[in-house]
Amino acid sequence: MYLFIINPKSGNGRSLRTWKRVREALDLKKTAHATLLTASAEEVDAMVTETLDQHGSWNAIVVIGGDGTIHSLLPVLKRTGIPLGVIPAGSGNDTARGFGIPRDPLAALELILTGSARAADLISVAGVPVMTAVAAGFDAQVSENVNGSRYKKICNAVGAGRLAYVIGVLHTLVTFKPGPVSVTCGGQTVSYPSAWLTAVSNVPSYGGGLLINPQAKVDDGMLDVCVVHDCSRLQLLFLFPTVLKGAHVKLPIVTLFRGDTVGIRFDRPRLAQGDGEDVSALPMDFRADPGAIRVFSAL
Repeated sequence: MYLFIINPKSGNGRSLRTWKRVREALDLKKTAHATLLTASAEEVDAMVTETLDQHGSWNAIVVIGGDGTIHSLLPVLKRTGIPLGVIPAGSGNDTARGFGIPRDPLAALELILTGSARAADLISVAGVPVMTAVAAGFDAQVSENVNGSRYKKICNAVGAGRLAYVIGVLHTLVTFKPGPVSVTCGGQTVSYPSAWLTAVSNVPSYGGGLLINPQAKVDDGMLDVCVVHDCSRLQLLFLFPTVLKGAHVKLPIVTLFRGDTVGIRFDRPRLAQGDGEDVSALPMDFRADPGAIRVFSAL
């Protein structure tokens, strides 16, 4: 039995259109499944737990949506050990990228039905599980601005989720002010007087395919950290095109860290987002959670 979780709001309605195709394929294959539609992260855990209790054996919990929907399911996935299947239908879909999951929904479905699940790490930030990355500072503010914008809906409608992020960078560049940050990793603390952003990653990309930590791996028990610091607004603007291919890691304004625990301290409150969800109220203390869940992967 497969449990399909559909977020009707994901991808500006793309998830419902995707579910129609997937449901037809499931009916043709006569695959036993149950379905839950949810648009509220707060209700997901209780709804899924109640549904799981109604059947003794589950092959997978399958998300038709984006990284935010997956984020809301991480506690129940950890608790039950049921594998995660992903059929990408969100705006960013960085979880799908990190596991090599096909963008075509029927190909992604076939991977779930015939493939095998692999152990995958999570990021634990003050006990809260995160799948993709925690962004703090400029990049988190970009995400916040994009999520509240009209242009995101337009970009999603034409299948250009990454373009929305580029527009958001220009939007945020005008008002954001960098400041001091200290990063503790591997027992060593390094401080920067003027940091724009920090990103702690479990998968290589965020923001719809931006390779912020291209070296990150989902099963190595390590966290990868990127800090962008001590640069002008113009330098930051020219940095972002290089992130598309991960070439920014060679720039002197970029410093990378790697470790199983990371602490980040700003001199002022900063917006922070994990899987695109607000985690600003949490202490920025990170721990790798090796093999915390299982995911159907093409890698």
